[in-house]
Amino acid sequence: MVFRTSTTIKEDIQDLIVWLASFGQTDNGGVTRLLYSEAWEKAQRALEKKMAEMGFAARFDDVGNLFGRLEGTEQRDQVILSGSHIDTVIDGGKYDGAFGVVSAMIAASRLFRQYGPPKRTLEVVSLCEEEGSRFPLSFWGSGSIAGKYRLSDAEGPADASGISLAEAMHQAGFGKGIYPPPPRNDVFCFLETHIEQGQTLEREGLSWAAVSYIVGQRRFTIRLSGESNHAGTTPMDRRRDAVYAASQMIAQVIGSAKQQRNGLVATVGHIEADPNVANVISGQCRFSLDVRHHEEDLLDQFCQKIFSEFGDIAEKEQVALSIDQWMDVSPVQMNPRLTELNMQLAEKFGISYKKMVSGAGHDSQIFGAFCPTALMFVPSHQGISHSPSEYTKPEDLETGVQMLMKILYRLAYEEEQF
Repeated sequence: MVFRTSTTIKEDIQDLIVWLASFGQTDNGGVTRLLYSEAWEKAQRALEKKMAEMGFAARFDDVGNLFGRLEGTEQRDQVILSGSHIDTVIDGGKYDGAFGVVSAMIAASRLFRQYGPPKRTLEVVSLCEEEGSRFPLSFWGSGSIAGKYRLSDAEGPADASGISLAEAMHQAGFGKGIYPPPPRNDVFCFLETHIEQGQTLEREGLSWAAVSYIVGQRRFTIRLSGESNHAGTTPMDRRRDAVYAASQMIAQVIGSAKQQRNGLVATVGHIEADPNVANVISGQCRFSLDVRHHEEDLLDQFCQKIFSEFGDIAEKEQVALSIDQWMDVSPVQMNPRLTELNMQLAEKFGISYKKMVSGAGHDSQIFGAFCPTALMFVPSHQGISHSPSEYTKPEDLETGVQMLMKILYRLAYEEEQF
């Protein structure tokens, strides 16, 4: 694909979204592009060439993050970084992550063509990983830049085939010291444009959102141990039924979350029972629990209350209860000044918008604890994401690029302080 310099923003987006989706395209129109896979490597190296065609100085770091740089004329070491990730879930959509990468490329290159070199350095980034779809580790790309991870952290995690993160990284040509180390100390701020992955903007008829917080996430595995026994000969009042206890706990937590009415969400997405036979009372049951909210105190209070209730149910049903927490991600506030500046620009240029909380995790939550960060949303049709049916209207994608151009201009060309 040849980048056409005379096209509209809308045409640029469509061209690049479709082109990038060709790397890892599935039979039903989805995209599978897992970290360090062949499809991922081809996509990332093709993006390197595309960035060069568009006027960027392109380079990788040692974990495979790809950067395209437009050197600043005055504040060269104050880098305004914008972009997102290119890895996907299995059979995901064309827009998640990818739109953030191509929108940054289009916005920065168009600003350069119109206004020349920026005063502050502009860099676009195609982060190597966010989803955690191949390895039991998320935010490898942004976390490596922010110092959350070191290369040695790649030795442990392995995929379903037993290939370690380090081994896969080496096979893709990274992690060998050929490229610069990923940690950065020159990032002035980070900007990420993303599809909403929810229904709020579309339902309210809005074109764009400035995100104020990314929710905290707590994930647990709940294990119940009762007693397996015969389904026909064991009286109901003599049973230690792990599945029955689990069902009460699940109803309790979901019911409590519905009563909150403050944005808190709770999900039980995985359940296992042993022996999992129709005519045997289950002696063991395990289920997952995911709880999210943007206020840490409220998360703490909800979890404490619900686990106390779980304990009461376990005691009543005479089953042993264990709770294993395996994720504890704190809520992250986006930079208030950048959020306010974004909303002022939307107001000024007549863009319909709102300020909202992100219920999904994004690279911005890693950068938000590292440098001033702004996250912006465009609508998702019917809220569908992580699916081949993922879709955002071209005019909404265009609005996302235009808004990114406006904030980049204020920061890079007018040297806005915050």
